[in-house]
Amino acid sequence: MKFHKEYLDLILVPCGLLVMFAYHLFLLYRYLHRPHTTTKGFEDYDKRAWVERIMQAENRDMTTALSVIQSNITAATFMASVALTLCALIGAWISNGSNKFFQSALIYGDINPTTISIKYICLLICFLLAFSFFVQSIRHFVHATYLISTPDCFIPVSSVETAVIRGDHFWLLGLRAIYFALDLLLWFFGPIPMFVSSVAMVIILHNVDSNSRPMHNTRAQGSQLQKAKLEGYAGIKK
Repeated sequence: MKFHKEYLDLILVPCGLLVMFAYHLFLLYRYLHRPHTTTKGFEDYDKRAWVERIMQAENRDMTTALSVIQSNITAATFMASVALTLCALIGAWISNGSNKFFQSALIYGDINPTTISIKYICLLICFLLAFSFFVQSIRHFVHATYLISTPDCFIPVSSVETAVIRGDHFWLLGLRAIYFALDLLLWFFGPIPMFVSSVAMVIILHNVDSNSRPMHNTRAQGSQLQKAKLEGYAGIKK
């Protein structure tokens, strides 16, 4: 039985996607059961400490808090705009039928029009998911600004924490959808580049997502700061 190069798409592409999905399932397991070993768990801990200090401060500095949230909203808006623009470009490319380059004999893999259409659809789905995730991130960050800036009203710290953490989670999901889109983009140049990029991306992401730093003892630091303020106040009173 003769081996055709089209068979590579049936072998390497599912294997590459399986590697990516398996890594993210492993990362999710670590985040749920050992969050301190992941960068996301470390960042969530810092964000909860930040929200707690902002909400429990006697003179709440809303200007600083809102500027921090606004920077996240700006970044999510930019990424959502990029994802939507790429979706429009892919749609225009499909409608014009500009597929001659990817049907070249230089591409070692399946270059049938049906397969190329599947590539476009998969890439378009990834960018649409990224756009949706970034929009949801904006929604939660905007909700956090309303909670932080509510005047003369007690807002539970847990409510603000939930809004900030969920906004950050959707931001991360949007980035992961972009990573999958970059992986699928190399599929246009053949299944071999796509599989190699999947393995390389998993290795890079594993180094980025792993955390070996100890958690900050923010409560102890807050207690020491409060103690220093009280001692300073007592010294002035004397």
